[in-house]
Amino acid sequence: MQPIQSVKGMNDILPEEIALWRFAEEKAREIFQRFGYSEIRTPIVEKTELFTRGIGEATDIVEKEMYTFQDKKGRSLTLRPEATASIIRAYIQHQMHVKSHQKKFYLIGPMFRHERPQKGRYRQFHQINVEVFGIDEPMLDAEVMFLACLFLREIGLKEVSLEINSLGCPNCRISFREILQEYLLQYQESLCPDCNRRVYKNPLRCFDCKAPQCKEILSNAPLILDFICDSCNRHFQEVQNFLRELNVEFIINGRMVRGLDYYVKTAFEIVTEHLGAQNAVGGGGRYDGLMKDLGGPDLPGIGFALGMERIILLLKDSAKLQQDNNQMIYCVLLGDRARAEGFKLAQKLRSEGFIVDLSYEDRSAKSQMRTANKMGARMAIIIGDDELSQGVVQLRDMHRSSQWVVEIEELVPELRSILNES
Repeated sequence: MQPIQSVKGMNDILPEEIALWRFAEEKAREIFQRFGYSEIRTPIVEKTELFTRGIGEATDIVEKEMYTFQDKKGRSLTLRPEATASIIRAYIQHQMHVKSHQKKFYLIGPMFRHERPQKGRYRQFHQINVEVFGIDEPMLDAEVMFLACLFLREIGLKEVSLEINSLGCPNCRISFREILQEYLLQYQESLCPDCNRRVYKNPLRCFDCKAPQCKEILSNAPLILDFICDSCNRHFQEVQNFLRELNVEFIINGRMVRGLDYYVKTAFEIVTEHLGAQNAVGGGGRYDGLMKDLGGPDLPGIGFALGMERIILLLKDSAKLQQDNNQMIYCVLLGDRARAEGFKLAQKLRSEGFIVDLSYEDRSAKSQMRTANKMGARMAIIIGDDELSQGVVQLRDMHRSSQWVVEIEELVPELRSILNES
């Protein structure tokens, strides 16, 4: 019988990788709290309408990538492909604009898109999301980008760059849409099937196409930055000024549009040269009309999402990380009586907050020490009949290859002293 494999593009996160994930997630929580953000968790399944209305029907996500199904009552449900719409739905549903002064949120969790799996892009993937509602100020736009860059810098990722653009407001997009459409129709026969459809539905989406022939055509296309209204231009200039005040380096990329229809004014991406074709670590922007479109109050919004899988790929080369095993203690127990007493000792040490493992089987000292080495344990506690009769243990520092005798009553403070120095 063939073993069952995981679903293509939906990957296991194995124990040896978890330290990287925890490091990034815990750092995100710590930094976001500094900026006044509160964590929120939403269901991974939502009504399909939330995403068709929120993301935009002309996007690749809605047209081709959503995992959509009907439940037993015939209702259309979708595994969430992104978090912003879900967070806004929760904000509206629980009337948080009335009941709470909280405007800043973050979410860490899985998203789902039916895409061709490749390095850094999977069908189940994880994001760190940040969202702010009710503030329409360029200062906030700059702070949100500063926050994203600060987080990446503090986890040790320095070789990334910030690209920014303004997508204007719905009013100044109208004239640009006609100009861009007229330009693209000259090359209609050369455009890919998706862009042929986008020309009529939402020509701005063509800038997001990865097909080589479309990228070539779009390289000479008019840019929306040349057509934004005075108000949007002032907003964009102020955003740049605040970024300079914060010493945040950035590049203006007039062809960057992001993959979602709800963005207006500020849009940005954080990119790297170390991930191949999928070069964006994350991105976001302003979405001032989205909450109203989803049936809520007319409040502005801005946010970003960072791809956890891509962060983990970059972190694997980071020297800043420390494994939990640097604090691990392994109990080497020799004989039945030592196993019984060592078992109780291990529980006591765990209750005191130490990370402890042991062999539950009757194995040789050499075999147990080999296991301790493989697990990367920092300390080994060795207990045999002689040690038990004297009320002591042998304590071995696995990193320094030194070993000495410690009375059992002094074991906890001795371990604390050693591990606190690590």
